[in-house]
Amino acid sequence: MNHKLAEKMRVLIIDDQVLAKGYLKYSLEQLGFQNIDYVEKSSQAITALRSHYYDLVICAYDLKEEREGYFLYEQLKDNKELPATSAFVFISADTSADIVHSIVELQPDEFLAKPFTIGDLDKRLNRVLKRKQALKPIYQALEEEKLEHALAEIESFLTEPKHAEFFPLALKLKGETLLACELIEQAKDFYQAIINVQNFNWAQIGLIKTFILLDQDNDAEKLILELALSPDASLMAYDLLSGLQIKLHEFDDALESVSMATAISPHNIKRHETALDLSRITHDYESQYDAAKRIVKFAKNSIHDKPEIYLNVARASIDFAMTAEEKQTNQLIKQATDSLRQMKNSFPKANVDDEVKVIDARIMYLRDEKDNAKALLHQLNDDTWEQQSNEALLDKAKAFHEVGLQEHALNILDVIERRCQDDPQQSELFLQYVQQEKLEKTEIKHSPKDLNNFAVIKYKRGDLTTALKTFRQAFTIMPKNPSIALNLLQATAMELRGKDRIINAKADVIIYQCMKTIEEGKLTQEQEHRYQRIKNILADLH
Repeated sequence: MNHKLAEKMRVLIIDDQVLAKGYLKYSLEQLGFQNIDYVEKSSQAITALRSHYYDLVICAYDLKEEREGYFLYEQLKDNKELPATSAFVFISADTSADIVHSIVELQPDEFLAKPFTIGDLDKRLNRVLKRKQALKPIYQALEEEKLEHALAEIESFLTEPKHAEFFPLALKLKGETLLACELIEQAKDFYQAIINVQNFNWAQIGLIKTFILLDQDNDAEKLILELALSPDASLMAYDLLSGLQIKLHEFDDALESVSMATAISPHNIKRHETALDLSRITHDYESQYDAAKRIVKFAKNSIHDKPEIYLNVARASIDFAMTAEEKQTNQLIKQATDSLRQMKNSFPKANVDDEVKVIDARIMYLRDEKDNAKALLHQLNDDTWEQQSNEALLDKAKAFHEVGLQEHALNILDVIERRCQDDPQQSELFLQYVQQEKLEKTEIKHSPKDLNNFAVIKYKRGDLTTALKTFRQAFTIMPKNPSIALNLLQATAMELRGKDRIINAKADVIIYQCMKTIEEGKLTQEQEHRYQRIKNILADLH
């Protein structure tokens, strides 16, 4: 370490372990650093960073007070409270795969595993600080959003042989800046030229992004699948693949890709939120429930730990219960009430009375107390709509629809849709889901809980036309439910046999979808026998 350089630098250490902090202080002083500040909490770190410029920030990943280091760094990046010219270094004693993936995904300037020697610290800090100093004019231009100036600085940097060791990073910054300038064709040619010389993962990622932006989706998918074979790039590959699949409205496939990514790096809350939205769009109530629970689990001690996420677990529990068998319904109701209790314990002063009333009303409905549920909903004050979140209003719309107040539910969905369209920060996936809910609740008057029972009654009474229509509606909003798929398949087979018809293209699609759900799910022995009989009937119709 250059002691003269170290003497000029201001350092912030964020660590709540006294011994670790003492060793780090001693090590830094040995390397020539003199101007060192120490904080234990994330809130103190944010205050310090807002008050002073730091050349170097060293942060423990596993902070226990208030927020983990992971979420602190995420917040600093999202709020642009950490200058690009400042070096940020994570230190951690935990080097398990999911922790390492989580840290690498955030892209700090360096990661140092404990225990480390003074020599290790010297080598890593020397490299990162030297890099920051060399690229400082570029970082400053990017930070000031002077993109054309940043490109000029990069080109100048690349002409200096003395900077050769930093050329790969400068080239990476060039590609990112070209994309930021919306010079997509130029960025595509640039990334392709880099790959022709050396197949950097970052260049492949950049090229994929240009393919997607240029609607060259087949080329993007091919390169993504190649990238997924690289262990260092599989996480990004799954993210890119899910983004492409969302663009193409292949939501089931996108959910699978996001699930693969969350398994690799589980701490990314935004990815779990995407999984939640995709689960809702695909009517995968179990995945929605699991995603909501994961958000609560990984949001602990973070900026994401808010009353809303506990409410969302309760809401997802109820959505799932609407489609479940009686035994599972009771377990899910218990989960909903447990989530409300956890929320009240964690946020005793939270003003969520209306939100809880809606959840209580939905639980009453699940317990066949429809009149009580309706009476509780009538106690709500419509004047509070503006103060409520979209999630709260969405749950309210579901509750009104379930008790038969369809028009009121649709009015609420209209409000949410307008909000989403007026808010550029709102997720496109969430808007897609709201529009889907609006369409389905316009066409389908019954709740998921009532649809199948109503159809079964009509089927037993011989009203095959009404039963078939209702089974189709039930399957539309519960496409993962094998019992409903079996009922629809049986009604379809009976209709075709009764009219002595050959299976047409439309019926063939329904039959395929039902059989796919049935064979991916679990049937009782009685249902398995029914399924075999139905398959024999369908075979005779071909």
